[in-house]
Amino acid sequence: MVNQTYTADVLVVGGGTGGTAAAIQAARRGAKTILVSEFPWLGGMLTSAGVSVPDGNELEAFQTGLWGAFLQELRQRQPGGLDNSWVSFFSYDPRIGAEIFADWVQELPYLHWISGQVPIDVYRQGDSITGVCFADFAVTAKIILDGTELGDLLPLADIPYRWGWELQSEWGEPSAPVTFNSLTQKYPVQAPTYVVIMQDFGESIAPEIPAAPNYNPSQFTGAWNGYGAETFLNYGRLPGGLFMMNWPICGNDYGEGVGRLIESDVSRSEFIPESRWHSQNFAHFIQKQLGSRYGLAKKVFPHAPTAFALHPYYRESRRLVGLTTVREQDILPIAKGRVASIFNDAIAVGNYANDHHYPGVQFPLQPKSIRWGGRWTGSPFTIPYSCLIPATTDGFLVCEKNISVSHIANGATRLQPVVMGIGQAAGMAAAICVELNCQPRDLPVRTLQTALLEDNRSKAAIIPLFNLPPNHSDWQHWQLYYLDNPQAYPVSGDCPDSAFDKALIQESNCFKGIFFRLEQQEYRFTVTAPAAYQGQSWQLVTLRSHIDEQLRAYPHEQLVTLWGRHNHSGNWLLVEHLNRG
Repeated sequence: MVNQTYTADVLVVGGGTGGTAAAIQAARRGAKTILVSEFPWLGGMLTSAGVSVPDGNELEAFQTGLWGAFLQELRQRQPGGLDNSWVSFFSYDPRIGAEIFADWVQELPYLHWISGQVPIDVYRQGDSITGVCFADFAVTAKIILDGTELGDLLPLADIPYRWGWELQSEWGEPSAPVTFNSLTQKYPVQAPTYVVIMQDFGESIAPEIPAAPNYNPSQFTGAWNGYGAETFLNYGRLPGGLFMMNWPICGNDYGEGVGRLIESDVSRSEFIPESRWHSQNFAHFIQKQLGSRYGLAKKVFPHAPTAFALHPYYRESRRLVGLTTVREQDILPIAKGRVASIFNDAIAVGNYANDHHYPGVQFPLQPKSIRWGGRWTGSPFTIPYSCLIPATTDGFLVCEKNISVSHIANGATRLQPVVMGIGQAAGMAAAICVELNCQPRDLPVRTLQTALLEDNRSKAAIIPLFNLPPNHSDWQHWQLYYLDNPQAYPVSGDCPDSAFDKALIQESNCFKGIFFRLEQQEYRFTVTAPAAYQGQSWQLVTLRSHIDEQLRAYPHEQLVTLWGRHNHSGNWLLVEHLNRG
């Protein structure tokens, strides 16, 4: 029964990565905003789902907007730094991520956050969504955003959405299947993972991890074959002797009957504990195989059992039928290029390589990886504003993995930094719609793009350019230039005549040694000083464009002095500055 009705300019339903970003940006713009979340932590994938080793947008030039601000906060708050794992350049305690989002929300007078609530019904007036009903209250707003993990407002509002695969005949996507088959039937969407955080108890014996229902050790046999136990554990290593378990090979991805997630509340409530049991069984298997020093972490998440995330890491949700649909072609590099073509209404940037998770199945995808900075990354792409807007419904935007995207392309658009950028753009758009008293579909996109580029707190890149970090004096000029002249956008992803800010990262250390070029974009370094590392051989990687240029030109087998940070898990040196000799 509705006991109270709140009124706002903007309502964001769902406190995930995109929803949190949207609410923060809308409130910072000055819109009276209400954020209603299911869980007591904000940030979704980055925090409450436990994926505190995020992928994508790792290059310095792509660390912009709220994503860049989040990384800066993490660098200041995370003891021991972020160089802990080998799957990502950033790994942190999820409790610190949750603190950052809570602090950002608390400082905003225009933002009211209500937690522990899920949407039950939606109010409509004609073709417009006007409000959302929860258990004992309702909220009416001028613009409503769906930031739920599974696109739960879409069916409530009778807004058309997609779930499952599209065939190659739909859009001509090169990786899409020609016909529906056993894979598309068994796994209509990518498998979620219920993240569990394990801990190295060292000389102590960790409490025994009991087996959960349906334990079958053969499901996990061979999980770290080809890697070794230490490398396997270091995949998602966190500070403080913690390990994020989100492992795709004979690991804790879980997709049995994944369609239950959207069939009913009852079927969803069956799937979720099953996926958690699967992760508990994986942790049990790890402890049995690798020793009793490894156990479940204590007091990480604010519920019991405290080693398990608050909810599964959902890689895919219901997907809006929007004004534009992002297809695989839109994220693949153009011919002889390192970048995808850009949308005229671009509002966010991503660069993840694209991968899909189906337990026990290797699904081939059109490659979009490139070597850059001495390591594999993905060719960058853009997200269009029109994929956030329903085809026929007003007063409504999406801001999570529920954008209008194909099943294939979702493998690249679903990543945490991209979704954070989508959320920031959606929140900015909602606030400007309130200012202009217009519908999202009528918002002049250049107004939105300019607002993102000029935001006084967290300006966000719209055009991906490898050699244009946001602190560059000409950053806004080149962003606007390529928006105005998309035909001039360089296939290399580099803008001309760029001078670099060569400021050192404060945590950098000095190393001397010999530089080896194994092949193009693959570099090693044998340390001669300091003495503690003498004789060790490390991979050289960088996130900074001017260092990438220097490494590409540096002579083989020459002395070099480097400043950077050593990552033990990846056995690499993240280079921030280098001199000859």
